[in-house]
Amino acid sequence: MNNILQIKTPAEAQASALKSDYSLESHGLRNQRKVYWNLPTEALYEEIIFRGEGKTTKMGAMVVNSGKHTARAAQDKFVVREPESEGHIWWGEYNRPIAPEQFNEVYNRLQGYLQGRDLFVQDAYAGADPEYHLPVRIITEYAWHSHFARNMFILPKTREEYRLHVPDFTVIAAPDFKAFGAIDGTRSSTFIILNLAQRLAIIGGSAYGGEIKKSIFTVMNYLLPLEGVMTMHCSANQGDDGDVGLFFGLSGTGKTTLSADPTRNLIGDDEHGWNDDGVFNFEGGCYAKVIRLSPTAEPEIYACTERFGTILENVVYDPVTRLIDLDDEAITENTRASYPLEYIGNALPDKRGGHPKNIILLTCDAQGVLPPIARLSPEQAVYHFISGYTSKVGGTEVGLGEEPEITFSACFGAPFMVHHPMFYADLLQRKMERYGVTCWLLNTGWVGGGYGIGKRISIKYTRALLNAALNNQLADVDYYEDPIFGFEVPKSCPDVPDDVLYPAKAWSSQDDYMNKYRSLAARFVDNFKKFAPECPPEVNASGPKL
Repeated sequence: MNNILQIKTPAEAQASALKSDYSLESHGLRNQRKVYWNLPTEALYEEIIFRGEGKTTKMGAMVVNSGKHTARAAQDKFVVREPESEGHIWWGEYNRPIAPEQFNEVYNRLQGYLQGRDLFVQDAYAGADPEYHLPVRIITEYAWHSHFARNMFILPKTREEYRLHVPDFTVIAAPDFKAFGAIDGTRSSTFIILNLAQRLAIIGGSAYGGEIKKSIFTVMNYLLPLEGVMTMHCSANQGDDGDVGLFFGLSGTGKTTLSADPTRNLIGDDEHGWNDDGVFNFEGGCYAKVIRLSPTAEPEIYACTERFGTILENVVYDPVTRLIDLDDEAITENTRASYPLEYIGNALPDKRGGHPKNIILLTCDAQGVLPPIARLSPEQAVYHFISGYTSKVGGTEVGLGEEPEITFSACFGAPFMVHHPMFYADLLQRKMERYGVTCWLLNTGWVGGGYGIGKRISIKYTRALLNAALNNQLADVDYYEDPIFGFEVPKSCPDVPDDVLYPAKAWSSQDDYMNKYRSLAARFVDNFKKFAPECPPEVNASGPKL
């Protein structure tokens, strides 16, 4: 905020109470009007409302609007190409190179832009395992972004810890600062640029909160695999006997919903590492998609939308009654709720669990042809992990329309993967073999026809299939081999009609079903060609047979 009138704000007197000795001058930021250090949620509420950035809703959640960008601007992400890291990076569609000189030009102008303005700082950590946690600093021009960072990352516990905090990576988010594409080498006025050598990311032209958290996730995806830690775009939970389940999947496939199971303990909903001790969350919060959220099907997440401290991003509300409408997509299909992990009653306080027994690869098949669940061999697991097939649901990225769109996102999170997908896949396969993990493909998409003809599979059946897999109830049932993909499909499952396990039976025409299935399989084959040279022969042979 450019507070040129020097108006005293609600938390100004407490702005430096939790200040770090490692000042903003260490980042080249000087002459700010006021820096608000590590304000608690209550003070940030006052600042957000004072600055007109958001409104409180009934029961106390804060509703904000991210403006032009209501989703990640994946096409506007860049990585600085420099000698220290360039040999490790999977350059291409998601890791676009930008020269150090261009980065420095943008950053120099950003430093000038931020002079005389109010800034908010949150010092925190990414990574719940003390051996691998990354001290981070989030510097923002919006108070609600500071609140978002406070929800999403792991916070210091004492004043002394805040005072001694020295960030190992810093994100500066300035939505009102714009790039000049012709000069800066950016695609538009929006940019997300990571400089791994300087341990710095800068964000401009977008106020979408997800850019902040995904920038840190991308950094973790670069650093930790170099130390032998598997980094994963997945949710994780743990049963009473210590069995951990991992849920890989893109936005809209059900990661957050399915992992928030009242019968199991939540480790985290989106980003995790897997080291020799087990699984650990990278975050301190959840960032759940809430469009058409059901209080009966997703009661734990729904309850969070009515809690003080939750940020409701781009959710429609009535300014008179302050009631929210989770069914209204007038702003975007990609409505979000950011809240601390402890708002989920069964969340594990230490955000850590043992080694997984089951890995679930979630796909939302809008073609309506994949079975609702299938058991994969280790080689098939690697094939499908690298493929990362799903249907992108409208709104999760800039440029998507309303209808689901077939996509293959390597490692179920290609925009955030810095190394080559086979680098992650090799880590995953070695850990699966070492710890005896079973891998499943779980389809949360359409049955009886594709989008617009069939219907979305019942979450009741999805949960029953998932629970049967996690509870070892599918170990002794009979299986049939899928005619195209070759994976094993159970013939029966408790609490699920047998017909559901045979997707072809729900189609009015078997010929139409097989034609659509072969068409999808051909897309798999075509997509995998770019990875095949880096993959061992047994993985290349584990795809669909046409």
